[in-house]
Amino acid sequence: MAEQTFDVIIVGGGPGGYVTAIRGVQLGLKVAVVESTHLGGICLNWGCIPTKALLRSSEINHLLHNLGEFGFSADNVGFDLQKVVKRSRGVAKQLSSGVAHLLKKNKVPVFDGRGKLAGPGRLLVEKDGKTTATLNAKHIILATGARARVLPGFEIDGERFWSYREAMVPKAMPKRLLVIGSGAIGIEFASFYRNMGAEVTVVEMLDRILPVEDAEISTFARKAFEKQGMRIVTGAKLGTPERHADGVRIAVEAGGKSETLDVDTVIVAAGIVGNVEDLGLDGTKVKVERTHIVVDGFGRTGEAGVYAIGDVAGPPWLAHKASHEGIVCIEAIAGKNPHPFETGNIPGCTYARPQVASVGLTEAKAKEAGHELKIGRFPFIGNGKAIAMGEPEGLIKTIFDAKTGELLGAHMVGAEVTEMIQGFVIARTLETTEEELMHTVFPHPTVSEAMHESVLDAYGRVIHI
Repeated sequence: MAEQTFDVIIVGGGPGGYVTAIRGVQLGLKVAVVESTHLGGICLNWGCIPTKALLRSSEINHLLHNLGEFGFSADNVGFDLQKVVKRSRGVAKQLSSGVAHLLKKNKVPVFDGRGKLAGPGRLLVEKDGKTTATLNAKHIILATGARARVLPGFEIDGERFWSYREAMVPKAMPKRLLVIGSGAIGIEFASFYRNMGAEVTVVEMLDRILPVEDAEISTFARKAFEKQGMRIVTGAKLGTPERHADGVRIAVEAGGKSETLDVDTVIVAAGIVGNVEDLGLDGTKVKVERTHIVVDGFGRTGEAGVYAIGDVAGPPWLAHKASHEGIVCIEAIAGKNPHPFETGNIPGCTYARPQVASVGLTEAKAKEAGHELKIGRFPFIGNGKAIAMGEPEGLIKTIFDAKTGELLGAHMVGAEVTEMIQGFVIARTLETTEEELMHTVFPHPTVSEAMHESVLDAYGRVIHI
């Protein structure tokens, strides 16, 4: 078996790996990708993309059952769950094929199998227990992603206990659903199933849902979800689940009270762990902490010539973080002197109903950092476009440094806020102050005007509330 030599080998073809490979080719590097399952990674095949297709279907289902608000009526409204799932899988397949096309277009060879370090600048590709290729490169980038965390006693069985994978391809709609974990993944599935008609209970061990978000936004979102009929229990402890013929029985303790939940299905969304096993890290200087590889701002590990990007390199566990982190890494390898990667300008999005989006510091984090703050808020009920759309529930919150005018953070909840957050991401990237934002003209009528009003409110100049 002949050995092949490249400038850069990327282990993993997800949103970090394939984007990094294409950028490497643009920089004149000879690049190869090693992928064992499917191009596009978890995000494209079993995460970001197919879940958004499901959520779109659930939004339509909600709208169809509330047509009276817009002057319409319809009888016998229903859905075919398998067609809903089929559409979601079709969207994922289409985009996965697109990634294969992009890599082929850029003449990036893809080696089918798992990559394993075998000494400095050397990587073995293994498939079905056999070595299928030996590759050499001065630079090896690990982009192996992460997987769902398994809770003891709550092991995934595909029947009563689901991970995100099973939750995306249900054979039948559960009548009573328990979601463990209220991060973005848990809340998105809770929103999907609730909007499709299931009774949904969300259990969170911490004192609030969406714990990485600003506390005020978390509170607003919780009220909106509960208004939709979702039950939420925070500060909870779970007992050992009991499986029986009709479902699962679980004891829940919260606020000094105990109760027993009887549900059909449990979705476990309690975090993720990095895919660091069987990469050949033993004997190297690569450091692993809490299942994630430790890197610097350019993706470099403690081992010369070995890098890590994306979910395997730690939070935030987001596709766009992986892509940007990979570009910084490959540009540094090519000697282009990029700015080191930092997470402060990485937006976070949750595509529930209502949506949640944010960038930068929360109010609590900004205070902890010693900033004197000016905070602005603007509710959707004061925005003409939101009212016209029938989406009056929402809030924009902006946080500024009172001395410098720096935009420290922006936090949103409401319709289409995941599309609007980018305005504040650009503002932070350009180190924009409140003055530039206040003098920016926002088109009317748009929901984005609420962004402007929130900035104005921070400085006592709000108009429409």
